[in-house]
Amino acid sequence: MKIGFVIIILLAVLVHVYVLWHVYQVLPFPVWAKWTVVGLMMAALAMLFVGFSGLYDRMPLWLASLCYNISTSWLIVFLYLLLAFVLLDLGRLCHLVPKEWICCNAWTAGSITALIAGLLVYGNIHYNNKVREPLTLTTDKQLSKPVRVVMISDLHLGYHNRKAEWQRWVKMINDENPDLILVAGDIIDGHLRPLIEEDMAADFHQLNAPVVACLGNHEYISGIDKSLDFYERAGITLLRDSTITMGDLVIVGRDDRFSRKRKPLKHLLEGVDTTKYIILLDHQPYKLEEAQKAGVDFQFSGHTHEGQVWPISLLVNGMYEKAWGPLQKGDTRYYISSGIGIWGGKYRIGTRSEYIVATIN
Repeated sequence: MKIGFVIIILLAVLVHVYVLWHVYQVLPFPVWAKWTVVGLMMAALAMLFVGFSGLYDRMPLWLASLCYNISTSWLIVFLYLLLAFVLLDLGRLCHLVPKEWICCNAWTAGSITALIAGLLVYGNIHYNNKVREPLTLTTDKQLSKPVRVVMISDLHLGYHNRKAEWQRWVKMINDENPDLILVAGDIIDGHLRPLIEEDMAADFHQLNAPVVACLGNHEYISGIDKSLDFYERAGITLLRDSTITMGDLVIVGRDDRFSRKRKPLKHLLEGVDTTKYIILLDHQPYKLEEAQKAGVDFQFSGHTHEGQVWPISLLVNGMYEKAWGPLQKGDTRYYISSGIGIWGGKYRIGTRSEYIVATIN
């Protein structure tokens, strides 16, 4: 395990050296200006490790938020710089790209800068444009009336998704007039300090329907005890390997796979009234066949973000049986959400931020 971690760190260092060296080479600037640009990029990377160290929680809130957004946005910039330079190097090896294109070339540097800037602007606009996904769920089970449910996952409230953004989402949800709100984990991004200082728990009480949720892995990353305290203050009904009956529905919430104490799904469904419509909340969409075998009517999951940006989305789609969207296995239906929020830089390139409005008939 330690050897694997060291190898990953070494690879990360080598890839960064590769990108920064190419940045230095392609810029048509004096030496001092080249080093200034490279230095700023290294500073953005360093801010990321500052966040992991916990120093953000000691900074003024506005400064911590700025550092978080710069450092995580750098990861997106770095990804596309890496792709650009790999393509240029492959082109040069195949004698399709002249060496002059990657050495002190204003046209190359300007084109790469303009392309990445354009992608970031588009990605940020696309992220802020939340997609409303309607979903109709039909059942032969007896319902006294149709049930309207808003389903969201992966809010990642924190240094980037601040109170004003959360309040905007609250209004969107309330405008749907739901009977019930279901959250498939990762309400918290990684730091509870912004949620506490801006009293985001109070905004959950502004929602016009009961909120039922399961835990995600980021609640554990944030500190499970503090996360549980926030859920309680927010008035959220937390299902942690437990069930609740709400009218004609049975809601089953699993603890996240991060927990070593997580119980098997079949144990959670022992004694459950199977004449009622059964909804399963499970943050990470692994082993989807378990819900089918257990007789679950509908499973709602998140976690994947569908990779957030292309081409990471291609990798994520290969990691899961279903990384985003609807699925049916036997009589069990599923929806894997790409999330209403996001981790890190607020960009959606080739993916989307969404909330689901389901009607159970």
